[in-house]
Amino acid sequence: MDRAVFLDRDGVINVNIERDGRLVAPTTLEDFRLVPGVEEAVRRLKSAGLLVIVVTNQPDVATGRTSRETIEAMHDLLRARLALDDIKICTHVDSDGCICRKPKPGMILQAADDWRIDLSRSYLVGDSWRDVEAGRTAGCSTILVLSGCQQEKPCDADKVVRSLVDAVSYILD
Repeated sequence: MDRAVFLDRDGVINVNIERDGRLVAPTTLEDFRLVPGVEEAVRRLKSAGLLVIVVTNQPDVATGRTSRETIEAMHDLLRARLALDDIKICTHVDSDGCICRKPKPGMILQAADDWRIDLSRSYLVGDSWRDVEAGRTAGCSTILVLSGCQQEKPCDADKVVRSLVDAVSYILD
């Protein structure tokens, strides 16, 4: 079975934008920018033989703030620039009660099934308590990136870092 690194998207791979005094996901392709160093960080993971899979909540689709086409265009850009193996997306809101929306581990478990991943030897890198809880529930080691995202709940990650670049150094050491 393979090892993987599951990456949250907003705040880890791409820069969040400020709206109403909070850092949030970009809603337009024009606002979608990669965090510096992400391309090289993903290359390092791939060179080490790890699968790299994005697992991202995108509730702005359900609320109408962002179109599905815009999200797909963002993901097309990620596929073109990063050596990703897969992108799993949840477009639900909490009240939908779906099993894929983080903090539930549905996207991670589906990817593990699709790609034959050993979750006990894999990592989840995210910037919120939702990411960490999903990774922990799935059985992954968890790494919290300090992106400036306000935490609604306490977050007890296995490791705390400043960026994906730092997370990759930790994973590969």
